[in-house]
Amino acid sequence: MSVLKALLSGLGGGTIEVVDLTAPLSPSTPILQLPPPFANTTPFGLTEISRYDDRGPAWYWNDIHTGEHTGTHFDAPIHWVTGRDGADVSQVPPGRLVAPAVVIDVADRAAKDPDFLLEVEHIREWEAVNGPLPAGGWLLLRTGWDARSGDQEAFLNANETGPHTPGVSVAAAKWLAEQSPVIGLGVETVGTDAGAAHSFDPPFPCHSYLLGAGKYGLTQLRNLDRLPATGAVVIAPPLPIVGGSGSPVRVLALVEK
Repeated sequence: MSVLKALLSGLGGGTIEVVDLTAPLSPSTPILQLPPPFANTTPFGLTEISRYDDRGPAWYWNDIHTGEHTGTHFDAPIHWVTGRDGADVSQVPPGRLVAPAVVIDVADRAAKDPDFLLEVEHIREWEAVNGPLPAGGWLLLRTGWDARSGDQEAFLNANETGPHTPGVSVAAAKWLAEQSPVIGLGVETVGTDAGAAHSFDPPFPCHSYLLGAGKYGLTQLRNLDRLPATGAVVIAPPLPIVGGSGSPVRVLALVEK
């Protein structure tokens, strides 16, 4: 049996499960909030064109209003100044949109400390148990933050000092960009960086280092608790927006039962 036939047989027979890692898009989808004087994206919205009426008697359709970085979305290198000469979202090689993935689960630590940061030592500890990070694959960071995704205030978790959400340390972001074999980082939070990353040196190190290295980001993932530590395959095809810095994306994972 060919590899593709074996895949289809597994999908049809239930030995391979398709897990949706995507948050639904709606006007209530949480979005990043930058302080003045910086500009912000617009919330997701639909404007009806026709719905089985005199504007179009047999069809229903809408205009979509959204930002590139709304909801579950893909960050292309060009999104950040360090990757300004890199690929836009339409130029990401198709072969990179289907890749192995591993999950590092720090949900217990993030529950105790919303400012928890993944360090290189945590990755090394995980590798000692599970093996090396996958070449050409994704590192998905499970923090349990997707449980907050129905509430903008709880999801951003901001106070007078700024947002407080878990993420990756400066040293770990630099290591993932420059020394690890992964093609990108996936997270459950509103962006790939921790809430306090505006105060790091450099600010927003996941964006700065990973996108500057030609790697990618996936954000606002959910259902990472349904994935094994190793062995999943992620399918993450963004819209091929010419000149686009990112795109909403339907992220799926294939998992052997």
